[in-house]
Amino acid sequence: MSERYIPHKVPEVILKKKKKNEISKAKSVANEIKNKTKKESILKRIRFKRAEKFVKEYRSRENFDIQIQRRARRANLYKIPVDPTLIFVVRIKTPLDLHLRARKVLNLLRLITPNTGVFLKLNTTTLKLLRLIEPYITWGTPNLKSIRELIYKRGHAKTKNGFKSLNDNRLIEDHLGQYDIICIEDIIHEIVTLGPHFKEVNALIWHIKMNLPTESWKNSGLPFNKEGQYGDRKDKINSLLAQMV
Repeated sequence: MSERYIPHKVPEVILKKKKKNEISKAKSVANEIKNKTKKESILKRIRFKRAEKFVKEYRSRENFDIQIQRRARRANLYKIPVDPTLIFVVRIKTPLDLHLRARKVLNLLRLITPNTGVFLKLNTTTLKLLRLIEPYITWGTPNLKSIRELIYKRGHAKTKNGFKSLNDNRLIEDHLGQYDIICIEDIIHEIVTLGPHFKEVNALIWHIKMNLPTESWKNSGLPFNKEGQYGDRKDKINSLLAQMV
């Protein structure tokens, strides 16, 4: 007959040490959760205050533009020529015989497929690139409403794990926190004002995928100023974006 197995009694010292470690670990987890909650609460207040500040700034800029236009009319000036520095470029329908050089420029600007768009800073270099691919794109000056809708409704960040919605403030903080950009309103502000970290913000957004416009791309072989689709639309780009967002 086999002997009955009697388990060894665990020394009391080891049991106390184990219990102490468990209590210490539980306290550590509790403190971590508490600190995380506290940090999130602070960040929430910061985001709210920044949003209020940005709204006041946007209104001030808008009022300033209105005053300038009024003064221009009083001085009998038809228009004050101010070139926009921020533009939004949209790729339209692509022909089968797309030239290799044009394809390379489109890829460089991240306009890989039709109905995608990107924010660009207008300068001599970008204008030359736009002229090379003009028959395949349309662009213009987006207003604040268009920018907000593009970012909130269509904005996605390109990450190692694929594309993630920009509505996740933690994701924004992880990728742009070193530039003091911690929420979606910071991203919008950086784009609207063409801030010092516009390049980094724009790289994170990658490109914006949109719907086909209401009338599709009717007369896409003609420039916009001849009732077509391609080329510079100036501020009329906003009516197109309203259809596509």
